[in-house]
Amino acid sequence: MDLWTATQAAILGVVEGLTEFLPISSTGHQIIVADLIGFGGERAMVFNIIIQLGAILAVVWEFRRKILDVVVGLPSQPSAQKFTVNLIIAVLPAVVLGVLFADLIHEYLFNPITVATALVIGGLIMLWAERRQHTVHADTVDEMTWVDAFKIGCAQCLAMIPGTSRSGATIISGLVFGMSRKAATEFSFFLAMPTMVGAALYSGYKYRHMFQHDDLPVIAIGFVVSFIFAMIAVRGLLKFIASHSYALFAWYRIVFGLLILATWKFGWINWAAVTA
Repeated sequence: MDLWTATQAAILGVVEGLTEFLPISSTGHQIIVADLIGFGGERAMVFNIIIQLGAILAVVWEFRRKILDVVVGLPSQPSAQKFTVNLIIAVLPAVVLGVLFADLIHEYLFNPITVATALVIGGLIMLWAERRQHTVHADTVDEMTWVDAFKIGCAQCLAMIPGTSRSGATIISGLVFGMSRKAATEFSFFLAMPTMVGAALYSGYKYRHMFQHDDLPVIAIGFVVSFIFAMIAVRGLLKFIASHSYALFAWYRIVFGLLILATWKFGWINWAAVTA
């Protein structure tokens, strides 16, 4: 492993960790950054599968007490049972659509222009959602209904389009469907655990032939860096939303997306050549 390869792994680990749980699309940023630094091909596919697990591990660690309470209380506590059922209901739509359409989406939509367009459209929707009048009926995740969970699960399916953002889709839909900002954000984190672990295991099994022993040091760097920066991002986001809206992230999406589209429109970057 040379120095530049290690640097690429660290850069992508930072990108994954910082963007996975912010509503700005980690997949979109990974596609754009990986293209710019020349980290692609089969190695990149395997690498991305593993470093996502690093980000998920950060959330598991951050919410370990809630997870333990649910696991311990599952046999006897109605609140733990309700929470678990809500998670299962929310995961199912993405599981079904992911199995059916994941390959087609990856083939036709995983490119910087799709990412940039989705970033802009998603940012505009976020601004609309933040400015509309909120009627909150669930202040905490324990007050959610199974209908809330199903709606958020359906909204999560939009995140299969790169640039949409899984966390953005789930958080904003939670706000629209009557959850508090804190509850919508926390449920997005909890929903990420089974969704992303399931997706990683499915992709890992499907592409198991691509794993090579020589790539372990590169993967380890990305995994560790992703974990560290995901922890920073999760804690920072929870503090941020206590007194701020998601408008800042919406404007970031719009500006970043328009910048990518401008580089394509005016020929500053030949994205077709970069992606190839």
